[in-house]
Amino acid sequence: MEKAPTLRVRGVTKRFGGVEALRGVDLEVGAGEVVGLVGDNGAGKSTLVKILSGVQPPTTGWIELDGEEQRFERPVDATRAGIATVYQDLSLAMQRSVAANFFLGRELTRPGILGRRLGLLDRRLMDRRTHESLSQLLTRVPDVRTACRTLSGGQRQGLAIARAVTWCDRLLILDEPTSALGVEQQREVLEIIRRARQTGVAVLFVSHQMHDVVAVCDRAVVLRLGGVAAVLEGEELHVDNLVGYITGALAPREPAPSANGGGGGGRG
Repeated sequence: MEKAPTLRVRGVTKRFGGVEALRGVDLEVGAGEVVGLVGDNGAGKSTLVKILSGVQPPTTGWIELDGEEQRFERPVDATRAGIATVYQDLSLAMQRSVAANFFLGRELTRPGILGRRLGLLDRRLMDRRTHESLSQLLTRVPDVRTACRTLSGGQRQGLAIARAVTWCDRLLILDEPTSALGVEQQREVLEIIRRARQTGVAVLFVSHQMHDVVAVCDRAVVLRLGGVAAVLEGEELHVDNLVGYITGALAPREPAPSANGGGGGGRG
């Protein structure tokens, strides 16, 4: 029996009064696969991300994780289902340390009465586990005890992604992770995404950077005017095709069936 993809979106629509932001969107992401989500402003990317993150419910359609239908009433529902979203603002506390941000909301307390009664944090354990997780994804920071405000843009993005990969069980959504970075920092973040794939998590990569999409994604879903214009993979996944379907220079087409179950080897 064929294994269900980690994420399956079927016939999702979203209406805001008389405005139809999404028109029957279908999308799949398998375990160990990076799928790009691209489109012009107003194409529906942000709306779909909000639906998958539990910020907004769909008007119609359904979402499945590992073959089980999901209904998210709020963001915590998506989090509990194993979805982690890294937004452009990163949600980092800049004055706090790298380790404190890594365990933000999941702080570890000391064993015994010091932790149970007094709530004292086990900072050494959090430091060690933060270092281990960042090292696994090749995220380089000078010291896990340093404040986030001292990190470069690429290091902050790497921290946010590493934190999300560590705490999510199924799906990692990355919303424009390379948009505000320099060339070298973009390369670092793309390498972190490749490493995230190797952990077996499914990755949905939302980006306006077409070269980044081609470099790291197994497939790309192009949204235009709220609908799926094309699903590109293999030799068809290149910048000219992406731009053509985004702008409407290429006519929308029916997406080809995808190889569910992931295990994507990537494009570099």
